[in-house]
Amino acid sequence: MSLSKAELLAREVLGRLVVREETLATAESLTGGYIGQLLTAVPGSSMSYVGGAVAYATRLKAVLAGVPQEVLETDGPVAESTARAMAFGIADRCAADWGLAVTGVAGPDPQDGHQPGEVHIAVARPAVDKVLYERHDLAGDRADIRRQTVELALGLLTGALE
Repeated sequence: MSLSKAELLAREVLGRLVVREETLATAESLTGGYIGQLLTAVPGSSMSYVGGAVAYATRLKAVLAGVPQEVLETDGPVAESTARAMAFGIADRCAADWGLAVTGVAGPDPQDGHQPGEVHIAVARPAVDKVLYERHDLAGDRADIRRQTVELALGLLTGALE
């Protein structure tokens, strides 16, 4: 049985983290824990993946992922600033070297003026106050958007770990 692109990326991310002796935490909204599921499916993932939060409801982005309330009130749950804050916040709350965050709209309906497929991804490395960010406007049904988001998020993190 061959591995999916997302499964291969999860293995690559964990391998790079192990070599670097660093850890990762995730904050997921539209993917609902899909990234954490892929990471924990890899044998030995506990060497570098410490865990994360599924912050599906807006209020949980503040409570679990550390997004400042003013960011949520000003920019909303689907925004660059929210993704960045989620990445830094989850790394801090989980005492991890890296934070990976995804927020957006998987569909099928728009949310607060945002169309299905609008996705915000952030990778933070708090020790050096570094964050990488990408916005994507993806096409497809709900499952396609979630799958693509996971692949893009793990791909962004893989690049950051080079």
